Amino acid sequence: MRIKGKEYRTIWFENNIVKIIDQTKLPHQFIIKELKTVKDSINAIKTMEVRGAPLIGATAAYGLVLAIIENIDQSFLNKSAEDLINSRPTAINLKWAVDRMMDKLSRVNSDQILKIALNEANEICEEDIKFCKNIGLNGLKIIEEIYNKKKSTVNILTHCNAGWLATIDWGTATSPIYQAHKKGIPVHVWADETRPRNQGANLTSYELNEEGIKNTIIADNTGGILMQRGEVDMCIVGTDRTLSNGDVCNKIGTYLKALAAHDNDIPFYVALPSSTIDWKIKDFKEIPIEERNPKELSHMEGLDESGNIKKILVYPQQSKSMNLAFDVTPAKYVTALITEKGVCEASSYGLKKLFNK
Repeated sequence: MRIKGKEYRTIWFENNIVKIIDQTKLPHQFIIKELKTVKDSINAIKTMEVRGAPLIGATAAYGLVLAIIENIDQSFLNKSAEDLINSRPTAINLKWAVDRMMDKLSRVNSDQILKIALNEANEICEEDIKFCKNIGLNGLKIIEEIYNKKKSTVNILTHCNAGWLATIDWGTATSPIYQAHKKGIPVHVWADETRPRNQGANLTSYELNEEGIKNTIIADNTGGILMQRGEVDMCIVGTDRTLSNGDVCNKIGTYLKALAAHDNDIPFYVALPSSTIDWKIKDFKEIPIEERNPKELSHMEGLDESGNIKKILVYPQQSKSMNLAFDVTPAKYVTALITEKGVCEASSYGLKKLFNK
């Protein structure tokens, strides 16, 4: 996708260095950061310089490449894999990518291990791009159906950032939007601000602006009244972990949007690559829900009048705050799942039929 007219991916490998777009600086500064060690990769994941389930997985894969460059030692590689998995607990793609890499690397000689590791990390990225593009083409059919009935702009509400900045390219929830825009279908996106880190305002709106797609940032609690007014035709969100029964774990606030959509008969879709499906956990209560630093709530960051980025306290100094990063939307509130293989019912039956599991 594009930034200032130039095409980028969110992560790439060049001269034994991993390069990323530092998403903590967006939308005010566009900075390409270099990751030179596995600790750099872990830190990038923890501090959310990279974020979004597919991109976290890719960063972990390249992190293992960097670990091999640092030290061709099996114990160091095993420890690096463990530390990467523990860097953020909720998004399943992280563990999926590390397990895939380690399974590949456990059967090779040391003189070939770097080449094989790099090939596998690259393949994970290429696969994600292909999957996300297919998600877009599958989701496009849904947007086309709405447009053919409405014959006017399709208003789509999304939450957090499930755009190309959360993947390698195209995005998940935004991919159908990009495909619709590319085809000439008029779309408008309601972008939830998504407190506390404001990924909807800072990232989703930013990338939609760069692609020339009309969008409006709204406070997280505005979606309900827009649905009541008939100003939302559909909701599309991403997911950090979807269980085999169709339950969806995504950015905090997704559940409330699904409830509002259900109450107003608005279709609520979840877009995801198959790498985000957790086939093992059966009960959503077993999903590890990340609780992040409460300062993400109590402090806000932005540009001052001089153009400098500053962080300020917005809560009373003695107040406590709680910062749960994710919630779970039960499958019964999900209209359908949009995957690289097609659109299916959010259920064990729907997923098994589509993925032959």
